[in-house]
Amino acid sequence: MRMEEKERLNRQMQKRYVWLRVRNGYKSLKNSKPKRFVLATFYTVVLLAWIFNKNRFSLKDVDFISPAFAALSKLVWPIMLVVGTVFLLLLFGTPVNAGRIINEFRRIGLINSAGETPILTAKYKDEKQSEVTVLTFDGVGIPLPEWENKRQRIEAALNLHVVKLAEGKNKREVLIFTVPAGKPLPERLEWRDSYLTKDDSTLVLGQSLLGVVGVDLAKIPHILLGGSTGSGKSMLLKLLLMQALKKGHAVCIADFKGGVDFSAVWHEKCRMCFDEDALLTLLTKLVNELELRKRVLRESGCPNLDAYNRRTGKRWQRYIFACDEVAEVLDKTGLSKEQKEKVNLIESKLAVIARQGRAFGIHLILATQRPDANIIPGQIKSNLDFRVCGRADTVLSQIILDSTAAAEQIPKDAAGRFLLYDGTVFQAYLFDEHSL
Repeated sequence: MRMEEKERLNRQMQKRYVWLRVRNGYKSLKNSKPKRFVLATFYTVVLLAWIFNKNRFSLKDVDFISPAFAALSKLVWPIMLVVGTVFLLLLFGTPVNAGRIINEFRRIGLINSAGETPILTAKYKDEKQSEVTVLTFDGVGIPLPEWENKRQRIEAALNLHVVKLAEGKNKREVLIFTVPAGKPLPERLEWRDSYLTKDDSTLVLGQSLLGVVGVDLAKIPHILLGGSTGSGKSMLLKLLLMQALKKGHAVCIADFKGGVDFSAVWHEKCRMCFDEDALLTLLTKLVNELELRKRVLRESGCPNLDAYNRRTGKRWQRYIFACDEVAEVLDKTGLSKEQKEKVNLIESKLAVIARQGRAFGIHLILATQRPDANIIPGQIKSNLDFRVCGRADTVLSQIILDSTAAAEQIPKDAAGRFLLYDGTVFQAYLFDEHSL
């Protein structure tokens, strides 16, 4: 882009910035009594000065002042009111440190092809989390994924923790949710039964800098847990299953590592299976249950399990099927033709549950170290919308989250630290399974 074109675009952006500041100043004026008081005081002072000077001194009394100039001089005070109002609106609409933030963004290379940097248009406390400050930007055409890629640079430049990046009311607006840099996540969080939610479908995972992290199975029915060995995904899986049991859900677990990762208490409270035949039998029963519920809901005119329970007063259980290392089940490497056919049947049953399970209260929680296409087919993985990644390298993070964020944001020595599909970093609750 030629220099003249960049200068023209820069002038346009400056005009847009002035308008944004005036508009935001007007909005803040409506919501702030102190600012309204300042504006009212300014009007009062100008009007009093106008009246005082009008009574004490008039240009008409001066012989060498022309009548035209004397008439024009009367416009000084109205002009002062208008100019002063615009100045105050600009002042009210300019967030603190807006200029410094623009300079910092320029230093880290967060600019568009015309060399323009995002413009800070508003800065306010989050309504739900008072310790969270939300920075609103005009993104000058820089897409959200590019902001995500520069998250760590933004944190270093602004000396803040960026806990969430999101689009605003339109594609141009970008919201950065921040907390002070001196407020890190705890390295260890012990589980307490008081953390258990009251509603039937919500399971909690841990805490982020924005508060408690949870998943509502009625809205996002299936979960994929990934991460390298020792990242804590098995403990997170047990945390979710423990809550499901306490809520009265039926929990089924496939463990192809001989069941050694699940103590006797899990065998007492859950249905366990350790081989392909038992797993296929279990999944067939779950699919049959799904078809039964589909027919009953259709006949009763209810759209989902919760609506049916409310209307009939019954309490159909939710079913949770979990697999600790799904690669042990679905990996076809080195299998015979007969074994591959059996795995294909297992895949087809899982695919049915993945596609249709939400409305009928049948859910999947699949944990694996590397959920690539060779392990989890696309027809299953595409329906595992709630994705959680623990410690991982760039390749593994890309496979799980479709981004390298986990490799960048989770320390290599962190245990129990995870990243959600939406960019939220959280510390998982540490659950003692002996207290189940």
